[in-house]
Amino acid sequence: MTRSGKEYVEGLRDERRVFIDGEYVSDVANHPAFKGAVESIARVYDMANDPENAVVLTYPSPTTGAPVNLSYLIPRDEDDLRRRRVALRRTAEMTLGLMGRGPEHVAGFLAGWAGRPDVFAAGGRRFADNVTRFYEHVRDNDLYCSYAIIPPQIDRSKPAHQQADPHLYAGVKEEREDGIVIAGAQMLGTGAAISDYLILSCIVPLQPGDEDQAISVAVPLGARGLKIYSRRGYAEAAPSVFDYPLTSRFDETDSLIVFDDVFVPWERVFVFRDRQITSDQWNRTPAHLLGNNQAQIRFSVKLDLLAGLAMRVAQMNGSDKFPPVRGTLGELAAHASMVLGLVYAQEQNCEIDEHGVAWPGRAECFAAMTLQSDFYPKLLHLVRDLCGGGVIQLPSSAADFGNAEARADFERYVQSPGYPSAERVKLLKLVWDMVGSEFASRHQQYEMFYAGAPFLVRSRMSQVYDFDRAGKLVDRALAGYGLE
Repeated sequence: MTRSGKEYVEGLRDERRVFIDGEYVSDVANHPAFKGAVESIARVYDMANDPENAVVLTYPSPTTGAPVNLSYLIPRDEDDLRRRRVALRRTAEMTLGLMGRGPEHVAGFLAGWAGRPDVFAAGGRRFADNVTRFYEHVRDNDLYCSYAIIPPQIDRSKPAHQQADPHLYAGVKEEREDGIVIAGAQMLGTGAAISDYLILSCIVPLQPGDEDQAISVAVPLGARGLKIYSRRGYAEAAPSVFDYPLTSRFDETDSLIVFDDVFVPWERVFVFRDRQITSDQWNRTPAHLLGNNQAQIRFSVKLDLLAGLAMRVAQMNGSDKFPPVRGTLGELAAHASMVLGLVYAQEQNCEIDEHGVAWPGRAECFAAMTLQSDFYPKLLHLVRDLCGGGVIQLPSSAADFGNAEARADFERYVQSPGYPSAERVKLLKLVWDMVGSEFASRHQQYEMFYAGAPFLVRSRMSQVYDFDRAGKLVDRALAGYGLE
């Protein structure tokens, strides 16, 4: 079968150099900042590895015939996209839609690249072969890839080659007979500390002179010279799962990735010093669409969780029949349904290219990305408004219930019909971790800038929308009347 959770965890015990709170982490699987996320990813692996889930979550490898994860499927038609969506939805439900960079995310990008090796062959046949072989390697071994594809925020007024140091942004420092040496840094390595491979590339436009940064490579997380500097681990500060049920389990962490003269053999190089192909890998292959299609499937699960929490709080408070509350619930439901509908539409309106690869509907994909950054903060505000002070007036921690006097007061004053004190507190702690905790705040920022700066996403939306179709309606309207 596919990789087990235990095998995944064992794979993390390598020479990777992860730093947090000023210290080197020798075992990420057991460090309190990463342990909960590692366990959540392990459960995802175990679910796919369960023979009872094989039909829904796997397909036969074209090279070995053994079951491999459906997230790696190169879709050939609408039905393939539907099968993929069902599997990705099941996976996202395991993490409540809260782990945006699990193993299934970059799998879609790799499938998109492997589906169009001709794009990479423009730089030389060996690069196309490298892409295909690496994709098959991670697919057949069920490996977890993360990526870092945005340069650090140092001086955005200047391109990479005009920075004070030419190796601030990750790029080629040296070309050797057996490979290349990478120096510099890249962000935003979400999930990098707990993955197997890091894909380094650049998704922002590169200028003439930036050829050293115009690369795409795969690096094992244990590579010599690779350093992962994690942001503060929210899970590390969570006193218990009861008090922080999401933070403690799903904080995948984000990291600055530093390449201190990291050697990459040629077989792990997909693009080399070519600005056009670096751009084409996102735009002339279905990689960007497949990756974002997965992200929107995951996002729809997250919105269902948000809507479900709002309904449960309203029912607990006895306000679910009030017209204003029904209106709020309806607005939450409308946005959740809209995103799911756009996911379905990407399947129905897919395009089959000349290589027989199915691309999810472009306009529908970018529509979801365009709207997501605007409405997610609004939905969080709606849930906050619905909860009022209930999410603030809560016991300081689960330990309060261990004090007999405090517990007696909580059971008297912090309860609702059908919801004894501990159950009411449990629900509202979950809501707060979704909308108000530091973990929740990070998720708001994540969804707002997931696809990049909002103005760039809107610009791309204007490029993929069929304005010719819209213009014909304008012509029809104008043709129907005149001065006479």
